[in-house]
Amino acid sequence: MNADNTIRQIVVLGAGYTGMLAAIQLARRTRKMAGVEITLVNPSARFTERLRMHQIAAGQELADHRIPDLLAGSGVAFHQAAATAIDTAARAITLDDGAVLRYDELVYALGSATDTTRVPGAEDHAWTLNDPRLAHRFSVRLTELAAQRGQVTVCGGGLTGIEAATEIAEAHPGLTVTLVSAEQPGAMMGEKARAHLNRALDRLGVIRVVGVKVTKVLPDAVRLDTGELLPSDLTLWTTGVKVSPLAAEAGIATDAKGLVITDATLRSISHPEIHAIGDAAAVYMAWGQVHGTCQTGMASAGYLAAALARQLQGKKVKPFRIGYFHQPVSLGRRDAVIQFTNADDSPKRWYLKGKAAVAYKESVSSSPVPTFKMSKHVAVRAQLSNGGRATRKTA
Repeated sequence: MNADNTIRQIVVLGAGYTGMLAAIQLARRTRKMAGVEITLVNPSARFTERLRMHQIAAGQELADHRIPDLLAGSGVAFHQAAATAIDTAARAITLDDGAVLRYDELVYALGSATDTTRVPGAEDHAWTLNDPRLAHRFSVRLTELAAQRGQVTVCGGGLTGIEAATEIAEAHPGLTVTLVSAEQPGAMMGEKARAHLNRALDRLGVIRVVGVKVTKVLPDAVRLDTGELLPSDLTLWTTGVKVSPLAAEAGIATDAKGLVITDATLRSISHPEIHAIGDAAAVYMAWGQVHGTCQTGMASAGYLAAALARQLQGKKVKPFRIGYFHQPVSLGRRDAVIQFTNADDSPKRWYLKGKAAVAYKESVSSSPVPTFKMSKHVAVRAQLSNGGRATRKTA
């Protein structure tokens, strides 16, 4: 108990990479504090390895990790439900199972999902990598199409689109795989890394349609802004993201995209008892806004756990600092490219390719489950770079 014999309730919304790490690390850091209870809320009891969804979509089986098992021994309570409303005045969260959870501190880690609402037909006719069950169903359809030598279109030339297209092409060489992108795939990379990426796409037979946008998704085709129709037996949508409207609906300060606007310690600028991390947070460094990646999300979770624990002890909290370090991209199971970057994610000269890149990516982007298990016992540093001088300057 605290000095006034009250329980301090901490609720973590969302059990993705950031929510899981924040909850487990926070429990470890507050274990010796009296009267602190932590509850993790998530709609599913299965932990989703979001970074590996393209592997499920291509037909690979991943381990089925259960959140209660991952939390065992941590001291974190798990509540399986979805949040439907936040009452900031009462500091209470309404859940879809009828429960109401009170909080003293709220960690908002609801993440993001692929947005299919902006292009007509995408929501009805395109598949996404938002849900492992849908990804598995997609893989079944791929196998059926491969026997018919069908056509698959991947919309979006970002890292997710690249990884999905190469994974599918490698696993199903009988398919015609087309990657549609407004920019050159790997546009954020340096020339040498991008050249290796394109050689891999050529080797796997991935067709690129570049410099165009999809204006409509049909059951058997995609329409481009040039007016052209690309036949497509199966369309995978990987471009654009959306976040939960929960924060904005609760009157929490958000940006135009619905991200919770945070201060230098990842607290909401309108409700300091609310802390936002990962894809759900609008975080700013001297070099600009942090964009959602596992690289920064895990770092924000580790930081928040330490910062909130210090705050509960009445200690001073240092500001969050992060800089990008790399852009790791798998190109199927046997190839990869790693572009090393400056703090603002612009490319440096150095990169890795081939087997060395595969080994590197596996070491930094493999399953986070071992990190969660280790976090029950030790403080885990979940970032490779704090941005150096670039983040010490005043924005």
